[in-house]
Amino acid sequence: MTKYLFIVLLFVTVNLKAQNKALSLRNANYDMDVRLNPETKIITGKMKLKWINISPDTLSELQFHLYLNAFKNSESTFMKESGGRFRGDRAGNDDLSWGYVNIQSMKIQDGENLTNKIQFISPDDGNKNDQTAIRVPLKDSIFPGDTINILINFESKLPKIFARTGFAGNYFLVGQWFPKIAVYEPAGMRARKTGGWNCHQFHAHSEFYADFGVYHVKITLPKDYIVGATGKQLSETVEGDLKTVKYRAKDVIDFAWTASPRFKVVMDKWNDVQIKLLIQPEHEDLADRHIESAKAALEYFDKHLGPYPFSTLTIVDPPVTGGGSGGMEYPTFITAGSFAKIPAGMRMIEMVTIHEFGHQYFMGMLATNEFEEAWMDEGMNSYFETRIMDETYGEKTSFIDIAGFRVGDLEMQRNGYVYNVNRKLAESYRYAWHYQQGAYSTMSYNKPATFLNTLHRLVGDEINDEIWKTYYKTWQFAHPSTPDFLKIVNEVVTERKGLDFAADINDFLVQAIYGSDICDYKVARVSSRWINDPQGILDGLQIKQKADSAKIYESRVVIKREGEMIMPVEILIRFNNGKEITKYWDGKSRSTEFKFRSAARVVSAKIDPDNKNLMDVNLANNSYVVRPDDKPAWKYAVKFLFWLQNIIQSVVWFV
Repeated sequence: MTKYLFIVLLFVTVNLKAQNKALSLRNANYDMDVRLNPETKIITGKMKLKWINISPDTLSELQFHLYLNAFKNSESTFMKESGGRFRGDRAGNDDLSWGYVNIQSMKIQDGENLTNKIQFISPDDGNKNDQTAIRVPLKDSIFPGDTINILINFESKLPKIFARTGFAGNYFLVGQWFPKIAVYEPAGMRARKTGGWNCHQFHAHSEFYADFGVYHVKITLPKDYIVGATGKQLSETVEGDLKTVKYRAKDVIDFAWTASPRFKVVMDKWNDVQIKLLIQPEHEDLADRHIESAKAALEYFDKHLGPYPFSTLTIVDPPVTGGGSGGMEYPTFITAGSFAKIPAGMRMIEMVTIHEFGHQYFMGMLATNEFEEAWMDEGMNSYFETRIMDETYGEKTSFIDIAGFRVGDLEMQRNGYVYNVNRKLAESYRYAWHYQQGAYSTMSYNKPATFLNTLHRLVGDEINDEIWKTYYKTWQFAHPSTPDFLKIVNEVVTERKGLDFAADINDFLVQAIYGSDICDYKVARVSSRWINDPQGILDGLQIKQKADSAKIYESRVVIKREGEMIMPVEILIRFNNGKEITKYWDGKSRSTEFKFRSAARVVSAKIDPDNKNLMDVNLANNSYVVRPDDKPAWKYAVKFLFWLQNIIQSVVWFV
């Protein structure tokens, strides 16, 4: 790992000036010239890939993703895992429903022809019918620091909109559409024992992982189509019935685009960021909701995580028939989703816009491996979604506020974890395609949003902001993994709160991320009894109770750990004279008991009085209030039940 870091740092030092203040290593760069035929739904393209070996390893092959082949037939791994269903949509089975990407030719510039050396691989499941990943053996090795230029001609057939990409009528959302080089990881990176290509297949429950680069993309299509894409539009030229639009995107991991003649274009700005909304004409009255929520996200992330370094943000509102492409993220380019006359108190537009924008940081700039550690993208992003939504639209009303029915975004995320029957099926740290049915969203979205909000409450606003700002500053454009995040948390908390507190926080996060245990602490019992002064014979002396003796009570509070997750516990204890005390317990044993002797009786006990621990799955058992003495009532109730039982038995006997 030390050797790898040295080479990376050397590479950055030598190349930063030449690369126009590059934010990333820019080792995977694409120049593409593509043409869309709206009738056949086919994109024909020529591509030059400039790839730099920034590892310390000598490589004898390249590996690529062909994501669009997930939609090629019913036998792909994606289709078999999903059963042809995704986010409530069902894949079609007619000729137009299928999609694919074919590499027509591949060669090294001024060198070897690689076309006939392409081999399909299925490293994750061995499915020989899956064609979403390939390897290409090379005659000449690629040494550390070498640059290789690959020329590729390809054809991409778009499917009917399903699982983020495709067409619906004359609307096109073009994602996962071109041959894309995988990430090479040297030994030591992401705890690898040996170096190798990270080239997973396209799965039902996974997204993507790629290196950074500069994209130059030229798109030709009918002149009446309006285009939006990753990066900055450089030019638009019209020739006859066609037009060509050129885009450039720097320091990004992917390129996606959309086209439709029906879009209405709404332009706005936040600081130096140009916001472009492509909205359906029937949804024009909802434009402000898209724009304002995007601005709220830009403002919040800038303040609490770090600056947005790009100059553009494109938001796409799909038509109802293309809803399967909604709620998706690409660098500087997101899809939202709306329907006509959606009420202001139903904040789906705002939630989706804020959530998808947040991916610009976790998917786009931190660029974690979404195949292997989905929680670091979806979960961290869902956590920030709860913060932005609740602050902007109200803690109890941010998601729904209609006719007295109110739900906050954090409340929704927590409930998604707490009340899901799959909450113990898996841990958050798991390959995305290894989750059992129903567990992926809970463990990748809801649970991380809940434990990260708990972390926030445990350490406080100031330390929490320092954690996130340090994490972003340290790891932007660098593919962090779970241990990297935990290391930042430990360093910041240790410096600010000491080793013992940091150890407790680390133990909590390790359990929450790597484990599937639930947290549940319970106030099991609160009792008080009057203790008389000593009476009788003690040490040979007769002792009589004093006439003016004050009553002394012995009170007991019993706390139990019902779940397997261990956390320190605060308990607020109240006495009948108004006094309050807070007790602390490490929470490790199955139960603990607190005893008090005083003239006042304990009347209530409450676990976690400041509501810091959102991971506790049963808040109903967190408090206990002593009720007034009801023994006289019970005495008469028992007598009544006794006589009632005898009467019923007598009637039954006579019958």
